[in-house]
Amino acid sequence: MESPFLERLSGLLEVRQITVHRFEFPYMATRSAGGSRRPAPRAEMLIEDYQLALADVRSEIGRSARLFAGGKSMGGRIACLAANRETAVAGVVVLGFPLVPPRKPGSSRADVIEGLLRPALIVQGTRDAFGGREAFGRLHLPPQVEMLWIEDGDHDLKPRKASGLTHDAALAIAADGIARFCSRGIS
Repeated sequence: MESPFLERLSGLLEVRQITVHRFEFPYMATRSAGGSRRPAPRAEMLIEDYQLALADVRSEIGRSARLFAGGKSMGGRIACLAANRETAVAGVVVLGFPLVPPRKPGSSRADVIEGLLRPALIVQGTRDAFGGREAFGRLHLPPQVEMLWIEDGDHDLKPRKASGLTHDAALAIAADGIARFCSRGIS
């Protein structure tokens, strides 16, 4: 929740009039407090935590405000699963979807994306080890799912120096795309 990546991107979104509410999964809070370093619980176990966070935000912002679910990597995957269960979610924003876990090429989480019921924007680096352009090209994306590719970006959307694109510039491209996606339908 407090990673430099999320801090920077949240700041860029705030400048673009997108209010960001972050939360920490309980297992991560335990880790942060010096507790157990056990692996994350199965995704299905985290959906309820995410739904509770969405309910907290909804009570804070009111019923009339548009609410988007989102997250980075595993948090984005859980956001997709939770949004499918929440009618009050206008859409989903995912930063670096973990499509294919590294070192597990036979494993895919394509069903999460292909089963999305809400409009979604997936911001993905073209050389993301969890799934770049080639891996996503094999999917059957629903029409409401959009991809925003960060050229030469890794899982944190960071391009190599040789690309000529800085990490700050890549994050600005992501923030611009997210702001456009979240503002659609607002007059």
